[in-house]
Amino acid sequence: MKVASEEPKAKKQKLQAIELRENLLFGMGNPLLDICAVVDKDFLDKYGLKANDQILAEDKHKELFEELVKKFKVEYHAGGSTQNSVKVAQWMIQKPYKVATFFGCIGTDKFGEILKKKAEEAHVDAHYYEQSEQPTGTCAACITGENRSLVAHLAAANCYDKTKHLDLKENWELVQKAKVYYIAGFFLTVSPESILKVATQSSEQNKVFCMNLSAPFISQFYKDPLMKVMPYVDILFGNETEAATFAREQGFETEDIKEIAKKAQALQKVNSKRPRIVIFTQGQDDTIVATDNDVVAFPVIEIDQSKIVDTNGAGDAFVGGFLSQLVSDQPLEECVRAGHYSANVVIRRAGCTFPEKPDFK
Repeated sequence: MKVASEEPKAKKQKLQAIELRENLLFGMGNPLLDICAVVDKDFLDKYGLKANDQILAEDKHKELFEELVKKFKVEYHAGGSTQNSVKVAQWMIQKPYKVATFFGCIGTDKFGEILKKKAEEAHVDAHYYEQSEQPTGTCAACITGENRSLVAHLAAANCYDKTKHLDLKENWELVQKAKVYYIAGFFLTVSPESILKVATQSSEQNKVFCMNLSAPFISQFYKDPLMKVMPYVDILFGNETEAATFAREQGFETEDIKEIAKKAQALQKVNSKRPRIVIFTQGQDDTIVATDNDVVAFPVIEIDQSKIVDTNGAGDAFVGGFLSQLVSDQPLEECVRAGHYSANVVIRRAGCTFPEKPDFK
């Protein structure tokens, strides 16, 4: 298989000196404290929530978060798309701790303290920018039966300040220590200049910069900042819906996911030494991987549908598993296999959570 024989060889030449150590993987994004609780229909009705939905919090949801904590038994998890992925990567790696670094903005409040504690428990080296103007971002996961109604209040996550955090000498040194970078497209809504700074540095140093299309609205409404970063993207992730929207916005004139992957792979790239890889997941269907010489479909792990508890964290988990192998210079197909494994574990549980140790062989 071309993907197996050619792409990993290129990786071996460039990354063979890497041994797992602290701060090898760098992530930057919107940190949210996930607040999960089993609720009743009355609670959903009170706040006008659908049983299975994902929305941004509005004014009418202001009291929801406090009421959730007071009225129900809650569980807290360090969340947000990029933070989920680096957390899963660290879980797959196990030791050494703090292979994964994470930057993002939180508030100086109770939820911020819980988020710091949860990141520590996950052995992620989180360096948050803390400010007092906005509260820590939260995501309420209101569970009824098999359904989850997600209400995200970005708050502090929207306040990341490049000059007050990323540009600081001690923080920028952490960025420079990394060999692999991952930023979800969601962060384009917060600090595109921070993404560009990291991406440019990665390209100049011939390191690996990864990004995610994250949601259809990113390709639609944040097209300009997305395409400014795209020439620096070494590995692009997305799902089938995001791929279709990206193709329409780019005028690819095809709905075939393999063709879309091929066209995205061929978009202009600054560092020609490292051809782009495009990876599109499709839920229970094959994962599509495009390299400079081939497009390959990788079957996912089969699962009894009755075992699926929650598919919301599947994409983040796939990326986390993939990155866990990428940082230790494993072949591309091994990275994909780890991605499928992590997603398969996470969809059997509520939220982007996992058992104490992976069983990945």
